[in-house]
Amino acid sequence: MTNREIPDSELIINPDGSIFHLKLHPEQLADIVILVGDPGRVNSVSKHFTSIEHQVANREFITHTGYFNKKRISVLSTGIGTDNIDIVVNELDALMNIDLKTRRVKQTHKSLSLVRLGTSGSLQADIDTDSILASKYGLGMDGLMNYYGDLPKIDEPRIAEAFMRHTGWKEGLPYPYIVKASDRLLGLLGKGLKTGITATAPGFYGPQGRVLRIPVAVPGLNERFTSFSFEGERITNFEMETSALYGLSKHLGHEACTLCSIIANRLAGTYSKDYKVTVDKMIELVLSRLTA
Repeated sequence: MTNREIPDSELIINPDGSIFHLKLHPEQLADIVILVGDPGRVNSVSKHFTSIEHQVANREFITHTGYFNKKRISVLSTGIGTDNIDIVVNELDALMNIDLKTRRVKQTHKSLSLVRLGTSGSLQADIDTDSILASKYGLGMDGLMNYYGDLPKIDEPRIAEAFMRHTGWKEGLPYPYIVKASDRLLGLLGKGLKTGITATAPGFYGPQGRVLRIPVAVPGLNERFTSFSFEGERITNFEMETSALYGLSKHLGHEACTLCSIIANRLAGTYSKDYKVTVDKMIELVLSRLTA
């Protein structure tokens, strides 16, 4: 692709020169970015910083940039879902790799370390509530990456095909794609933690097999998730962002890894009595490992 000027309609810049949704300027972003879903969790991370340089808020996107153990870190809230991750990762990449004044891709690529800290429900009996899990793979049931070209570049088709066969994947559902975490970040952050395939759903209720007043299209699908195994890898948990984070990051040349506090066990039907304690433990663990 030639170094064309990106039209105003495709790359929207605010009148103050900041990127459209995140409302950030390039100098307000660190190379290490911690992503949290809940805007209220930004303070839970930044309260550990020794100093804070920037605090920016727009819609559900809140960013604090500061220092921890002499390393510059940004923490940013994404809100819920892969649609929000699509906005966040593309705009973070634009801040680093597109000149917002000329609207052209920079000659030198800059890679970000993107670490998602989330909450999740376990699909395995041996992964208890109030434990911490690292996502080795993101399994996308959301369909987002099917809108981007060159899916085979990032996909793990052998796992995806085995998953579809095992679950009897229903025609009409989005093609499930599977993307691996950054080996470096997984090795750094996941030491001593259980790892597995994190299933990313496009919703909280029906897509994760919850039945309130509407029946699900594929009864018993969660049980097939639990029983799936591919070369020793299991589907360990459900959440709503990781597959898009991994897919977009790999396409754009960034490193990504997700850690989740397990706040529910779907098999046992149990829920954490105080999941915020586990979230705080996860935050402290990640900050110390990122800056060691």
